[in-house]
Amino acid sequence: MSSSLFPDSPQPPVGESTPLAERMRPRTLDEIVGQEHLIGKGKILSELVQRDQLTSIILWGPPGTGKTTLARIIARETKSPFVAYSAVLSGIKEIKVVMAEAEGFFRRTQKRTVVFVDEIHRFNKAQQDAFLPYIESGVIVLIGATTENPSFEVISALLSRTKVYVLNSLAPQEIEVILTRALNDREMGLGKTPLEVPEDVLRKLAVFANGDARIALNALEIAAALARARTGTGITHITMEDLETALQRKMLQYDKAGEEHYNLISALHKSMRNSDPDAALYWMGRMLEGGEDPLYIARRMVRFASEDIGMADVRALSVALNAAEAVRFIGLPECKLALAQAAVYLSVAPKSNALYTAYEEISDDIQKTLNEPPPMHIRNAPTKLMKELGYGKDYRYAHDYLDKVVDMECLPDSLKGRRYYFPTDQGMEQRIREILQRIKEKKARSRNEP
Repeated sequence: MSSSLFPDSPQPPVGESTPLAERMRPRTLDEIVGQEHLIGKGKILSELVQRDQLTSIILWGPPGTGKTTLARIIARETKSPFVAYSAVLSGIKEIKVVMAEAEGFFRRTQKRTVVFVDEIHRFNKAQQDAFLPYIESGVIVLIGATTENPSFEVISALLSRTKVYVLNSLAPQEIEVILTRALNDREMGLGKTPLEVPEDVLRKLAVFANGDARIALNALEIAAALARARTGTGITHITMEDLETALQRKMLQYDKAGEEHYNLISALHKSMRNSDPDAALYWMGRMLEGGEDPLYIARRMVRFASEDIGMADVRALSVALNAAEAVRFIGLPECKLALAQAAVYLSVAPKSNALYTAYEEISDDIQKTLNEPPPMHIRNAPTKLMKELGYGKDYRYAHDYLDKVVDMECLPDSLKGRRYYFPTDQGMEQRIREILQRIKEKKARSRNEP
């Protein structure tokens, strides 16, 4: 295609001045690291590309997960012309010009043009509408990329004509594979000059990248340049100091799989238990800034809400669950404040381990006593035979009584009168204790009712 809007190759030229992240961009599906659920052998996108049956799609995922790369590879492997837009820079006039040219090319060759729109969520309704007739007629295959939920940011008419595929953040192990490849690649990477990177440095960079391959490669390139400037000729060793300088931040001593991981989560839990919001915020911050999965912290807060607060403040569990949902909904870095809010609330909430203690005792009794069936009077009796056998006999229906409670044993015979839950005088449990006392009195009165 002669127009400059339709470059001969979807892969722009690269040279020594091209950033490492661009130079190391995969050129085939096999070179892509991660996203196995979409491009692995026999998976949906690899099959569609291989058969050249791809329809318009939207790639939704965090930055640096391969959305642009995947679009370029699709164009190359289907031998289609490729046009790339940035929703930040392109306007409706340019879209219409390119769509008209794509339509002319389709009429002449019967070949579709792959149109890639980065940050498609930034296009307004009119700009998104402009693609619709060309998608419907088969003139273009639209590949939109977005970091935002398409359900809220892409018009319904466009969503109904596309298929949304979710790209996942890259795991630290996958980032390490990409970094190692860049260190060894003599043609496009850093392999022309000997570079040595200790495993702990590479691992920390992979964790810091937070699933974004572009961040990892950019930081590696800067760190390598700093190390070369320091050491001169010969083998260049990239140190933790080089990495910290490249990132302009301290690389915290934190291993998500090691002892420090358990030390810090213990410190967070015990700080909240001791009603110390400052310490709780500090230890939580140490974990987050060290690369800990925020969902792990949120899960521990949910556990804490039931174990250390329980019925003393029933809102604590909701606060912890809301923080966990915020982590899933907005992710890092925005979710840090939601976790901080939960940490403070859980720290200052009244504390009680009465529920935890009750369940521990229940678990102990279950292990030590016979697993007896429920008393006959509270068993279900759906059949005539079961009624004849005494199931449900002498059951007293609480709603038939004045106080809506009756003096009726509901535990097995060997555990009659056993108590597990002893509410404290903290928070709402003080009121629960008073309620249980009133229930006890009502049960006593019910003995005199027919």
